[in-house]
Order: sequence, then structure tokens, then C-alpha cells
Amino acid sequence: MGTQNTGYTDDHAKAGLDHEFPSIDTWENQFPGYEILIDDPEFTSVCPKTSLPDFGVLTIRYSPRKSCLELKSLKEYLFHYRNLGIFQENIANQVLNDIVKATDPVWAEVKGDFRPRGGISTVVTARYPRPSEK
Repeated sequence: MGTQNTGYTDDHAKAGLDHEFPSIDTWENQFPGYEILIDDPEFTSVCPKTSLPDFGVLTIRYSPRKSCLELKSLKEYLFHYRNLGIFQENIANQVLNDIVKATDPVWAEVKGDFRPRGGISTVVTARYPRPSEK
């Protein structure tokens, strides 16, 4: 099912999802039952339709199982979004998928709090484990 009367296409909706992101390095967790909070207060990406920049705060919260995210590697991973045309909704979900792939956390949450563009701001939150599809 495609979009209607918006000028956005299915290609816009999928933009950036086929990008080859670098892997995120990890290190061995030493303790059970705690939470890690990481934020990127200067996160940037690009709108796939207008090519205008998007700015926001990206927050990653997770409870590690056996592995923790290595921060320099995570920073290099997030840099890949700077010039990438991708919807804000897809950013939160793609980052979540890649964090889960790297660390297999007990649970994880990625929140993108994007600054206003045209008077509207957007907050997107993606959580793992994801609800099962029906």
C-alpha cells in the first residue's frame, strides 16, 4: 500500500534502510541487572524527500546481557546518519535493530527526539523486545 497525495513515494519510505552501516563493537559485560543510558545530543540526518537536515537528540537505553556497546564504535556508526536520507521513524528502528544485533540485550529502547521543522517536532521510540506481529 503506497502513500496518497503527499508526494512521498514508497522509495522515500525505504530510503536509507539499505545503507551498509558499520558494525558496532562491544566489550564483555561484567555485571547483571543494570541499565545503560547513552545520548547523542547533536544527532543529524537528512530528509529523503527534501534533502534538508534533521536535528535531534538520540537516546539509547538498554540492559546488557553479555555485551556492552563500545562508545567510539557507536559514535562512528551514528556518524553514518549525518548525510543519509532516511525518515526519523526509520532511524529509531534501524538503530534499535543494530544495537540488538550487536549486544543481544535483555531489553533496549531507542528514542529520537527531533527538533521542529515546519513547526512540528517528532518523538519516535522503538523498543526491544518488539511486540509480536499478528
